[in-house]
Amino acid sequence: MQTSAIKPRLSFWQLWNMSFGFFGIQFGFALQNSNTSRIFSTLGASPDDLPLFWLAAPVTGLLVQPVIGYLSDNTWHPYWGRRRPFFFLGAILASIALFLMPNSATLWMAVAVLWMMDAAINVSMEPFRAFVGDKLDTSQQTAGFAMQTFFIGCGAVVASLLPTIFSDYFGVSNVPVNGMIPDTVRYSFYIGGAVFLLSVMWTVFTAKETPPENLETFRAERKASRGMGRAFAEIIGGFGKMPRTMVQLAFVQFFTWIALFAMWIYTGTAIADNVYGTTDAQSAAYQNAGNWVGIMFGVYNGVSAIAAFILPGFARATSRKTVHTTCLIIGGVSLASIFLITSKEMLVLPMIGVGIAWASILTMPYAILAGALPPKRMGYFMGLFNFFVVIPQIVSGLLLGWITTHFLGGHTVKTLMVGGACMILAGVLTLFVKDMGEPKAATH
Repeated sequence: MQTSAIKPRLSFWQLWNMSFGFFGIQFGFALQNSNTSRIFSTLGASPDDLPLFWLAAPVTGLLVQPVIGYLSDNTWHPYWGRRRPFFFLGAILASIALFLMPNSATLWMAVAVLWMMDAAINVSMEPFRAFVGDKLDTSQQTAGFAMQTFFIGCGAVVASLLPTIFSDYFGVSNVPVNGMIPDTVRYSFYIGGAVFLLSVMWTVFTAKETPPENLETFRAERKASRGMGRAFAEIIGGFGKMPRTMVQLAFVQFFTWIALFAMWIYTGTAIADNVYGTTDAQSAAYQNAGNWVGIMFGVYNGVSAIAAFILPGFARATSRKTVHTTCLIIGGVSLASIFLITSKEMLVLPMIGVGIAWASILTMPYAILAGALPPKRMGYFMGLFNFFVVIPQIVSGLLLGWITTHFLGGHTVKTLMVGGACMILAGVLTLFVKDMGEPKAATH
């Protein structure tokens, strides 16, 4: 069940190289998270329809991640290795989508490109989680996921701030002309496409992979498992073989990601309405609110980049469960508090709490899970685990718009309060998770 004890301890720079691709991956995700609702609204989408259009993200994750995880588990090439072919292909496709997205002329074109972009990003991203399990001993896995979180934070900070940087420092137009996407957003996505490609390629060409312990056995097993029917049966059959820890974490993830999805969808409209006093997506005030949301998202991602190096120390002093519980409760209270804030400057404060939670969300569940997984199926189970990231997003996409309209009076800032409550509940549920691979102080 545990990873091999003979894996060599990697240096700081080896951890850096194997994680650097996440800088570009999160650059793409951050542009998507902070600008997609803005793009959809600019092209004519109503707030009630936004969750449905956002379904592209979780549905592609649901379809792509377990399949890519399974395929990468059963891949080996003497030069490309196991996970890196998927990093490479996904980066090329995602970069193309990032260039296409801000040039969408119609709402439905933007929705279609979002499907392509999210699928491509998932192809690159999913094997990165298994990459840590492949290369690192149990005693270094928390540090490995923390390094990924650091790059996720750094990439997201820069990407989230780009529209504001273009408008405030370079004088680029931030106003939609003839209903088209503002130039600030377009140029940000162009940079995102280039950064995504270059960052992932850095990892592809600097981080090497170790072949399976018994290559002949691996090849025999891979040959026996060929065929779409066999592959599909193995993918579906894995649900019945999930470790107990994974099942317990599934409930934590479910409520965590309802909260995050609510935040990503509705922060833009909530701030425009609650702070800037407008719901008109064509107005300058609405677009200024979009830029400020980019700053808010930059703050929480910046905090997460710093917290990524602090949380492992707290986990060693207490436990990974204690850290995750505490961080989720802080994040939930912070997200819900946005309802009470009408000053844009004060909105930075709750984002600090959200950033602390985000750092833990990207680190602790995966570190806890990696210690409970069989090494041969690390990629598959990491992909399957993401079902519990995307299923709550699908539920949110189907229900949040209806709940906001019928129960919350159409005020999306109240939807953020619901998200905060879900995150607090996730923190409580973490207490019931059994951490099989909790490293002891003597092992590090």
